[in-house]
Amino acid sequence: MIIFVRHGQTTTNAQRLLVGRSDPDLTELGVAQAHALGPFLRDVKEVWTSPLRRARETARIAMPDLVATVKESFIEVDYGALEGKPVTALASELWERDHDLALGDGESLASVDTRVQRELDAMLFDSTSLLHQSDGHLAIVSHVSPIKSAAVWALGAPPSTVWRMRLDNGSITTVGVRQTSPLLVHFNMVPTLA
Repeated sequence: MIIFVRHGQTTTNAQRLLVGRSDPDLTELGVAQAHALGPFLRDVKEVWTSPLRRARETARIAMPDLVATVKESFIEVDYGALEGKPVTALASELWERDHDLALGDGESLASVDTRVQRELDAMLFDSTSLLHQSDGHLAIVSHVSPIKSAAVWALGAPPSTVWRMRLDNGSITTVGVRQTSPLLVHFNMVPTLA
């Protein structure tokens, strides 16, 4: 199984700003969310993270006994000129119709799909990968866009499906495999804070 973890809340998430490649700190709530994830990640044998600090810090707090491998393919979308703007600046109707349109002249969601789904396909076709193991899991600590891309991949759904999904900070999304096909097991599970 692969357990996708969205990082804990950041200062920009709290302000409802678009945050792609910038690297804000976790808030107190974000740290608490990372701690709350720990009990759900006990069977994790290996952890990958986005190179961004918010993902690496969430992984360190939630799984302190594991050393994370940084994977560029799970970095957040590059919002270009939209970085740091209010979430309302994202005119979703444009990107719903054109998955190849670069966000703020940064990166398109199709580009995110290509890099994320290439990694997932490699695991799907490798029978020794943790995707196929029942006694240990891979955790990938990442961001909204890559995790939604993974969910769409698991469902075999159209790419525009991402616009009909909500993914909270500190949430868990689980992907498994049935025979030779990916399977979405859980989506946006948010542990209760202590």
